[in-house]
Amino acid sequence: MADIKTVGVLGAGLMGSGIAQVAAQSGFATKVREISEALCQKGKASIEKSFNRAIEKSNGKVTPADRDAAMARLTFTTDVSDLADCDIVIEAVVEDLEVKNALWKELDALCPPSTIFASNTSSLTIAAMAAATARPDRMVGLHFFNPVPVMKLVEVVRTVTTSESTFESAFAFAKRLGKEPIAAKDNSGFVVNLLLVPYLIDAINALEHGVASVEDIDKGMMLGTGYPMGPFTLLDFVGLDTTYKIAEIMFNEYREKRYAPPPLLKRMVLAGMYGRKSGKGFYDYSVDPPRVNDLGL
Repeated sequence: MADIKTVGVLGAGLMGSGIAQVAAQSGFATKVREISEALCQKGKASIEKSFNRAIEKSNGKVTPADRDAAMARLTFTTDVSDLADCDIVIEAVVEDLEVKNALWKELDALCPPSTIFASNTSSLTIAAMAAATARPDRMVGLHFFNPVPVMKLVEVVRTVTTSESTFESAFAFAKRLGKEPIAAKDNSGFVVNLLLVPYLIDAINALEHGVASVEDIDKGMMLGTGYPMGPFTLLDFVGLDTTYKIAEIMFNEYREKRYAPPPLLKRMVLAGMYGRKSGKGFYDYSVDPPRVNDLGL
């Protein structure tokens, strides 16, 4: 197994900054690459904010000294070549295969053959990225969940070309991050989204068909199944644009109706209603507590 000491992270957005945080907090020297200095600073500020929130809620388990030590292990850069000496590079950029593969091709020429390439993709196949490199045996999926510092699960995805050594190294690395890894085959959606996306789509279809209101469907699933949040609250949290993209990719992969994005979801995304991050989705977050958004149904 590879001895991982230095971690590279492509992207400092919501997922990338979370991955970088847990890597640095777990003792790894961590390099984060973004496309601009402004985005680097935004990612750094997001990590500091997350650490401060953890300090407040941890009852002393996370201290300011822990935060400062982890932040000292983090470096930010706009130059991909700065990740050339990393033992593992984790990609967390936009869910676009061309964008991801352009980065993998660039890094493939920069990194030594021993470097493991890992993608945090939630719906694309790892094989489609492995084929863009000269190291298909060193490519693996590491799918984290939002918010990364809090959620324990990591799906470790092995494609047909992934070597046993690479898979074992990635699995052990996830454990060193304090996560609970599970093994998944390289099918679009892996384990969680393969089952979750049809559930979310069914909720939107039920709303469109007048089965019940947003509030009552959410309440029904929370009280009837013990879920911590209903499907519409979860959709707003994940992001309607993100869900739409994932569903579209999975539908193109499987050609099964249960993965097809509903018309209502498409209309909301076109209208800029992405959920919490845009202020409006199935709920309106401009008021406290949030109220159900008027969708004209």
